[in-house]
Amino acid sequence: MMTKSLTILIASAAVAMSAPKEVTFSRTELSGIGPEQNVMRRDPSDIIKVDDLYYVWYSKGKISTGYDATVWFATSTDGIAWEEQGQALAKGATGSWEGASVFTPNILVAEGKYYLFYTGTSKPYKKPFSPDSKIGVAVADNPAGPWVRSDANPIIRNSENAEDFDSHLIDDACLLTRDGKYWLYYKGRQLGKTPHETQMGVAVAEHPSGPYIKHEANPVIAGNHEVVVWPKGAGVEALIGTTGPKSITNSVMYSADGIHFEKVRETGKGAWAGGTYRPDAFTDNQDASRPEWGVEISKAKLPCLGRFDINWAE
Repeated sequence: MMTKSLTILIASAAVAMSAPKEVTFSRTELSGIGPEQNVMRRDPSDIIKVDDLYYVWYSKGKISTGYDATVWFATSTDGIAWEEQGQALAKGATGSWEGASVFTPNILVAEGKYYLFYTGTSKPYKKPFSPDSKIGVAVADNPAGPWVRSDANPIIRNSENAEDFDSHLIDDACLLTRDGKYWLYYKGRQLGKTPHETQMGVAVAEHPSGPYIKHEANPVIAGNHEVVVWPKGAGVEALIGTTGPKSITNSVMYSADGIHFEKVRETGKGAWAGGTYRPDAFTDNQDASRPEWGVEISKAKLPCLGRFDINWAE
């Protein structure tokens, strides 16, 4: 007969074995795109490597929110010492959907070209502020540009159905190649909801510049302010921050099909609006491994950029 103490010990061991393992992060200050007086840098893209150089794109402006920003980029040989190269994308024409700010960029490398996705807003920033963001794309033959905006912009708009999770705004593209198609994960907010009720959706395209069709299962994650995804094996993982139901915040979630996600890891202080170095993101690699480092917002007097390294406890 099993004793009560042995039963408790076995039950405790089973809980410990089934509990998600914690992912931890370490931080490093960056040069070139780190703290700088009266300069705001935030919302870094995922990082790509071309020849011997790493590239990252980001929002740059003068106010902490990023709602007056343009898109800039920097390069590095080691991921720590960066050299700012200049502006990649200016604001659109005054009064246009992207006339007030262009920000939260991300990158896709596909079919021999570079696709720079970004968010645009039409309203100048003043409190109280209700953004009206949409997502556009520009294309170049070289990661340094020049970038040509798509005639189809904005390629993803907020829904006209007030009941949809993205009926107020959409923002923050993050791209993967899956099954020969291009998967664009983004965040959306419903009309009448607060930023703390932001959720994640996905849209899929046959061509890098679209058209992107929103998936019928949206929203695919019931929370998350930062959109940070990467391929893991044949599936997709997402890094979840502090926004959303408590059951999923501060975690890593996994989906075998890119649509249905479940929590698989817990995190401490995860990346804040980060972008990761994902060598397998655009290769449709069925053995894709997790990222080991990236760039995030690092809080100073004004937001700047810093590096994070990820420790995956196995």
